[in-house]
Amino acid sequence: MSPSYLTDVNYPPFPQQKAAADRENRLPYYLVEPQDVLDPDRSGIIVVPGASGKPAVNTADAIPNILRQAKDSGLATMMKQAMNNKDVTVATVCGGSLLLAMDGLLKDKYAVTNQIGMGALGALGAIPVNARIVEDGPRLVTGGGVTSGLDVALYLVEREVGPQIANAIEKLFEYERRGTVWQARHTAD
Repeated sequence: MSPSYLTDVNYPPFPQQKAAADRENRLPYYLVEPQDVLDPDRSGIIVVPGASGKPAVNTADAIPNILRQAKDSGLATMMKQAMNNKDVTVATVCGGSLLLAMDGLLKDKYAVTNQIGMGALGALGAIPVNARIVEDGPRLVTGGGVTSGLDVALYLVEREVGPQIANAIEKLFEYERRGTVWQARHTAD
């Protein structure tokens, strides 16, 4: 199993679950501090968040401009490298899908973003799917609006370490997952 990069020092939520997972060697993980630099060659899960700002105006704090700044920062180059790494799963939430699509990284891939950006997602070459979570193969998982981030995270926890831990996190958060994970069916070439 690939290590996951977690940003919450409280994960897993209960010490006995972490101890059990460690004993079973089921939960290799690293904590990523804010000053850490993304390493696209390191196996695991990379989560690309969206942006918070004004929807569609031409100001510095408009979402399209914030995403463009992120794209121009060199992040897109690292994300392309990560997406070419067979040991990395890339997950996006909300406008994170648009960020990847802006650099052609979602061309001909099924994906979702916030409803406001679905037209732009298609125009940028992705195949928009009206679902809360979309999985285009095991290495690309995209989430719709900002609250779907909880569902994406719980889906990835369940997929990587099992339903018991995902259920325990749901209980801790007092949150019940919503929607179905839409999975692309790819045919072999």
